Amino acid sequence: MKIAFHGAARTVTGSKHLLSLNNGKKYLLDCGMFQGMGKDTNEMNREWGFEPSEVDFLILSHAHIDHSGLIPKLIKDGFKGKIFCTPATRELTMILLEDSGGIQEEEVKFANKNKAAEGKPYVLPLYTREDARKVYPYLNTVEYGEWFEIDENVQVLFTDAGHIIGSAAVHLRIKENGRQRRLTFSGDVGRYRDIILKSPEPFPQADIILLESTYGASLHDMHLTTPDALLEWIDKICLKKRGKLIVPAFSVGRTQEILYMLNQLEVENRLPEIDFFVDSPLSIEATEVLKKYSRYFNRTLQKILETDRDPFSFKGLRYIQSVEQSKALNYRDTPCVIISASGMADAGRVKHHISNNIENSRNGILFTGYCEPASLGGRLMAGAKEVGIFGVTHEVNAEIGVIRSMSAHGDYEDLSQFLAGQDPAAVSKLFLVHGEYDVQQQFRERLMRKGFTDVIIPSRHDEVGLG
Repeated sequence: MKIAFHGAARTVTGSKHLLSLNNGKKYLLDCGMFQGMGKDTNEMNREWGFEPSEVDFLILSHAHIDHSGLIPKLIKDGFKGKIFCTPATRELTMILLEDSGGIQEEEVKFANKNKAAEGKPYVLPLYTREDARKVYPYLNTVEYGEWFEIDENVQVLFTDAGHIIGSAAVHLRIKENGRQRRLTFSGDVGRYRDIILKSPEPFPQADIILLESTYGASLHDMHLTTPDALLEWIDKICLKKRGKLIVPAFSVGRTQEILYMLNQLEVENRLPEIDFFVDSPLSIEATEVLKKYSRYFNRTLQKILETDRDPFSFKGLRYIQSVEQSKALNYRDTPCVIISASGMADAGRVKHHISNNIENSRNGILFTGYCEPASLGGRLMAGAKEVGIFGVTHEVNAEIGVIRSMSAHGDYEDLSQFLAGQDPAAVSKLFLVHGEYDVQQQFRERLMRKGFTDVIIPSRHDEVGLG
């Protein structure tokens, strides 16, 4: 038995780990898209490092594009097996993949106009909306807490990872050569004090663990509550400067958290009377899916639902559907908040909003989560004075801000708590994935002090024997 790391290896996107048994069966854990990797992104998404037609099963931890985004391409390139996930993940994955296919079609159309003018060959999208729709029949759903057999060698259990609705840590019981091995893949681990979701669940003892490490060297700032931090930015940009506050936010998870916190401010009579726009049709769909799975909400939100039928809505909130409505926001001259995807600002409508507002010093751009360093969001967070957007260089005059307390990824205390039920002496190998290398090195030292003896930080395409 061996495992190969074809994505989210010393980086935070592209989650893709291939388990191969001695009998030739292959099991893929996640099939994520690389995002925000600069000029290398496209090439990295086109090169697998393995043969898709040889993969027998795909086990999907959750719907985020950096974990699910290459499934249509996997099928186009020859995969014919089954995909297993939770019911909520199935719903979210389909709307996210269709949206991703649409974004690619639009980006390629724009790119090919320039290539035609330059006499260069056209480019093709990784996949289209139609390709994304073909994924649906492959998706098989399993609830949390049920061991299920996918073949004679492997049983799978999903436990709630507390990251987004439907997110799961994946646990495998693998029979090979007369012995059973226990492998856990964390997916993305949520927070134990999440404002919407239940905490990550305890899980059975594992022999081998693949653990995400996005914030393995950080503690989230808890000194200022996130609603207060949001209110400070709204006050500074919209009330004092009379400008627009652009909030890049992923459509699944982060947008709903922001809406919930703004709702809290309204309940407390602290929300200013300005317009709030969610400019993302995908966010609207994702919010409706979230409401369907309220059984996964934490106790606090369950209690709130007894008196507030929609904790994601408030006075002044408007949803933008059409492209024409989105463009019209550029001509508004009154203060407002625009929440739009994507969170790294590398794609989607928010990229247009930043392009149209970044040179005005009255405006602000507020990031609420992790951004790859090479992404537009990462460059702005790092203090870039100029950025290129759609081939045009823009001076950064808008005020750039970050609220670090909003991450849906656990910090090193959350990750340590996630591992608390494990006997380190029983874990033969612990692999750190989904993190930047310098962060992983620091987290590795912390884990070894806790008794984990063989902590490995694999590179992309590394293959490791598991005995």
